[in-house]
Amino acid sequence: MPMEIGIYTFGEVTEDARHGGTISVEQRLHDLIEEIELADEVGLDVFGVGEHHRPDFVISSPAVVLAAAAARTKRIRLTSAVNVLSSDDPVRVFQQFATLDLISGGRAEIMAGRGSFIESFPLFGHDLRDYDSLFAEKLDLLLEVRRTERVSWSGAHRPPIEDRGVYPRPKQDPLPVWIAVGGTPESAVRAGTLGLPMALAIIGGEPARFAPFAQIFRRAAAEAGHDPIPPLSINSHGFVADTAEEAAEIAYPPTKLMMDRIGRERGWPPLTRAQFDASRELSGATFIGDPAQVAEKILWQHEIFGHDRFLVQFTIGSIPHEQVMRSIELFGREVAPVVRAEVERRRAAG
Repeated sequence: MPMEIGIYTFGEVTEDARHGGTISVEQRLHDLIEEIELADEVGLDVFGVGEHHRPDFVISSPAVVLAAAAARTKRIRLTSAVNVLSSDDPVRVFQQFATLDLISGGRAEIMAGRGSFIESFPLFGHDLRDYDSLFAEKLDLLLEVRRTERVSWSGAHRPPIEDRGVYPRPKQDPLPVWIAVGGTPESAVRAGTLGLPMALAIIGGEPARFAPFAQIFRRAAAEAGHDPIPPLSINSHGFVADTAEEAAEIAYPPTKLMMDRIGRERGWPPLTRAQFDASRELSGATFIGDPAQVAEKILWQHEIFGHDRFLVQFTIGSIPHEQVMRSIELFGREVAPVVRAEVERRRAAG
């Protein structure tokens, strides 16, 4: 498949790190639809929105947001990033994204994950002690609903389904389902064994250290007899501006605010400017710079992973809408064409 380039977001509504204050959640959603519309206009391939149930993120219903975007876009693929499948009903997730698929003319995708935050578990009545088994069972049900119109299924965490039809059916058959993976080899094995595409999140540390996850995923897929091997996506943080200095100065304050906020919850130390700048180096995890630097870094990582898709999260913390729009424009018009052409050249050269 051709190299796909795209964006994802959680719909941040944190305090403006430079000027204080926050925009309304209504305004953030309006801005987000404009961002997706621009991403489509500048030729990006994918836009993803993540599910959270916290006051600092506005998206709790990815399919609803993506359906609004579907009406204002023509080509871009629309995916969750992620659906917290462990605490949701897989039948309803399928129905929502099948509906999105019909509205969008066959552009919907589900990215299923266990989630990096836990608020949804008590909110929807789930026990965190069942964290792993919930995801495995609900993924199994989601794939069964995707496979067949009439479903008979049983599991440990919900009543059985006995020969029930699930509607509507999507335009795409099958509706794409990706597995989102953070840092567990078992998740990479699961994705490969099931023959599902894998999205590997790399938001810190040295990306080269994640190479074994790609190898584990592809080996598991090959051993399970999947041919061709399903696609791999790398998902990371970044920001593009006209100059590298401008990109860093825009991105650092909101990144620090957001990462320090989460760090206080999880026991991380505060983010320093030195750590931020180190992550911007070629061997670091973030893609913050001018268009040439960001393209070079995507291609450098492509040598490591050989991935088929790259998604970047521009809004780590709240960044003014006009600056996000400029970043999307640069990413679509200047970064993506360079990356696609070079990946195609490398593949043709063998």
